[in-house]
Order: sequence, then C-alpha cells, then structure tokens
Amino acid sequence: MLENTRQVVAAARDAGAVVMHAPITFAEGYHELTRHPYGILKGVVDGNAFVKGSWGAAIADEMAPQDGDIVVEGKRGLDTFASTNLDFMLRSKGIETLVLGGFLTNCCVESTMRSGYENGYHVVTLSDCVAATSPEEHENALKYDFPMFSESMTSSEFVKALDA
Repeated sequence: MLENTRQVVAAARDAGAVVMHAPITFAEGYHELTRHPYGILKGVVDGNAFVKGSWGAAIADEMAPQDGDIVVEGKRGLDTFASTNLDFMLRSKGIETLVLGGFLTNCCVESTMRSGYENGYHVVTLSDCVAATSPEEHENALKYDFPMFSESMTSSEFVKALDA
C-alpha cells in the first residue's frame, strides 16, 4: 500500500497535480473530543494515538510532504471535510477530481470519499493505496461501499490514466 501510494504521488507531482496530505492530530489530552468518546475515537484516546508532535501523528517518511504539497490542518475526526477547510482549498484551486488513498479503508478514506461525492467532486479511490485493520473490512468496503461513492481503480491504472 505504501509503495503504491509513493509511486502514485510521484507520478501525480510529475503531472502537475496538487498533492495534499491530511493527517489526523489531537492535542495532548484530546480536549477536542467529547469527554466520553466511543467507537474508533475511543480507541484513539485509549491508545494515546495521533497526538500532535508525536511519532504516532507523523506522516510516514516515504510520504513526507515536498515543496508545493499542501498539508491540510485541523483534521480532528474521520472525514477530512468535516473539521478542515479542505473544500475551500479545493474550490479555490478549481479542483474537481479527488484521488484518495490512506488508512483506514472503511473509516477515514470512506468518510472523506462520501463527503467528496456529496459535495459534487468526482472521486477516485485507489484500491491498492488504502488499508484497513483486517482483510475482511478492506474487501467489504472495496466491494460494497466504494462503488456507490467513487470510481475505484488501482494505482497502476491511475498512473496510466495520468499519462494518457
């Protein structure tokens, strides 16, 4: 997944596409969240994950932002649109197509995909540039959910489409 994504990002940069990174981060103590989180956000709090400035909130070295990339700030939940100015940035740049990769297939990626779809973007989700906590969750999202809200393709199919 990571190597596929690295190759896609390099090809996208070469083609002149805008590359955006949307890391999820929280302040120490998770004061941005309800005092009684549940579901996946309870797991984040219980695991002390994604604390701003910590290793767990860092973008992987292989995916480090480069000059010209945009790091979307303020992602405090699953959907990148919900707590950021992502929509404003996309519209101000005239971007109509989103190409998504990331982690978790059936959580953050799917939430952002759905919002992108509902906000009128053409959404492409790269099936081999996403991952979940289990093969079953990953495959279920790819088979049942992705086709309703995005055009799904592999990283190699996308890179070929960039060259066309």
